[in-house]
Amino acid sequence: MNSIKANISIFTFLILLLFSPIVSAQISKVEKAFAKAESKGFSGVLLLAIDGEVVFEKATGYRSFEQEFPLQTTDVFEMASVSKQFTAMMVMKCVEKGLLTYDDELTGYLDVPYSGITITQLLTHTNGLPDYQDIMDKHWDKSKVAGNKDILEYLRRYHPPMLAQPGEKYEYSNTAYVFLASIVEKVTGRDFIELAREWIFKPLGMTNTDIRTLEEKAIVSNFAAGHLKDEKGNYVNANKFHSSDYTIWLGNRKGPGRVSSTAQNLLIWDQALYAGSLVSKETLDLAFSPQTLNDGSISIYGFGWDLKEDEHFGKIVSHTGDNPGYKTLIMRFIDQNKTLILLNNNAHEAKDQLIQGAVEALKGW
Repeated sequence: MNSIKANISIFTFLILLLFSPIVSAQISKVEKAFAKAESKGFSGVLLLAIDGEVVFEKATGYRSFEQEFPLQTTDVFEMASVSKQFTAMMVMKCVEKGLLTYDDELTGYLDVPYSGITITQLLTHTNGLPDYQDIMDKHWDKSKVAGNKDILEYLRRYHPPMLAQPGEKYEYSNTAYVFLASIVEKVTGRDFIELAREWIFKPLGMTNTDIRTLEEKAIVSNFAAGHLKDEKGNYVNANKFHSSDYTIWLGNRKGPGRVSSTAQNLLIWDQALYAGSLVSKETLDLAFSPQTLNDGSISIYGFGWDLKEDEHFGKIVSHTGDNPGYKTLIMRFIDQNKTLILLNNNAHEAKDQLIQGAVEALKGW
């Protein structure tokens, strides 16, 4: 028995000896990429994980530039459009509960002037809908805070035309995700935010994740503010640019954005998608499948995820987010169970090179 234990120990030692230089080299690559972004003024968090285990996590910059409060890896960021994958999950859960089907039409649930659009076409941005944000920007009183009911009312009132026929082409649609959240509320009779907590955030233990109002965000002590440069070139809280900051006057919208979270909570979410604890594998496979358009061409966006096939990594599902001051990314290399999460709160261009460096490092891991 002792001999067997000794052999196992020697084997483990040899494996560690064999791979430690590789791991060390990859960490060094990420460190260099991070240091370069840091030197250029990048503020944010980068997290890399393999099989759910964090192999690199670091923060730099400020939670608040004006107060010069250092950023922490545990800080909460606005996710922006990374939120769409959570909205899509809510819809998928409704389908599995028998409350709707992917072939159901939008107008079967909501009173809007856009017919012939299916739930699948809403999820995959192949719906041809106009941009609600443009209408609200032109007509909404920005001293008030709009929600989904207001958005639906203004789309009925001003009735901007369709941009394309349903199924004709891929065109990113925030409007579609407002509609999806409203449909979830319609079929469940519940508030979308309360339901997201009950169906996703609480069961997964995502204790720092929520869909928060401006007032709720203000009392979260570790909330990393989004920052933009003022006329003097100094970073200030993006909320100070009121008229251009739609997160304020569209602050009650549900569906296309507004989830706020931490890098570590996003990793919990990432790993839960492998476990099948939220929806079935068959449903997730559908969510990660490209769409066939009317002319037979393929659109590579699933249910809240950008899709990509890579020669080295295999299948990659990812999504970016973009709010005033924020740039976010979750990239899941699902054939290898590798994860890249980047949260940036000063919309810094150095993030692109940092992402590239991190991806290159993951190749060798």
